[in-house]
Amino acid sequence: MRPQNVKAKIFLDGSDIEETKKILDLLGFLDGQTTNPANFAKSPDVAERIKRGDKFDRDEVYAAYKKRVQELSALLPDGAISIEVYADKTTTTEAMFAQGKEMFGWIPNAHIKFPTTAAGLEAAARAIAEGLRVNMTLVFTQAQAAAVYAATKGAKRGSVFVSPFIGRWYDREVNGMDLIKNILKMYQGGDGHVEVLTSSVRTAEQFEEALAIGTDIITAYFKAIKAWGQAGLPTPPADSFKTDPNLQPVPYQQFSLDQPWSAFDVRHELTDKGLESFANDWNNLIK
Repeated sequence: MRPQNVKAKIFLDGSDIEETKKILDLLGFLDGQTTNPANFAKSPDVAERIKRGDKFDRDEVYAAYKKRVQELSALLPDGAISIEVYADKTTTTEAMFAQGKEMFGWIPNAHIKFPTTAAGLEAAARAIAEGLRVNMTLVFTQAQAAAVYAATKGAKRGSVFVSPFIGRWYDREVNGMDLIKNILKMYQGGDGHVEVLTSSVRTAEQFEEALAIGTDIITAYFKAIKAWGQAGLPTPPADSFKTDPNLQPVPYQQFSLDQPWSAFDVRHELTDKGLESFANDWNNLIK
């Protein structure tokens, strides 16, 4: 059962059914799961098949992914399951939207992951207009989060997640948690329709700090959630986390959320690299 002092929704970042079962047993609850081509490719049964040299054909890999998210949905019928569209730098808005619309029909509790690029934002705006739920992924800047807000105006709360990736900033010795704080502060002036989903959480300390600063949702790798659960689900106060002087801070930027999404510069090299990496992970599964 969820402790009363845990306000954020807790998602598992992965596509391994056994990990989901273990976290449910450990915590007694789980609010959702975020899948993507990388963690689907790394799930044990898929990884073992690829190791044998037995790759999928294109239709087969989509069928396998569909089956996996349906299994996760059955385990978490009241949760939110994020399903990622295939996208590289050439994928059009129309292609992303068509994939997203099909994937949304796979399960009743889907959020469709679109990349936070110009094409992905256009696809998200169309998706919201047609009643789909979305999770805007590969967010690395406050401007990208502002664009997500603008592109999805009119959506009901619970229909839109924005996923800033903090782990990849820490890899560059940048304080990724500053980005979460900045987005939460920026959204305070809005209507609340976008929920901040702190992503790429790799350690229990990062997990606990995200809880402490008041993020709406956290998605974390199995090891981080396991460590938090085994520690007794601690929720330390925000002032117990000291700023690491070796990390570069991320300054707050003043943006008006009343602008159209196209007014924001959504380009970022880490988004481009993430898009390329996910596309490669997907393509490596296919014959």
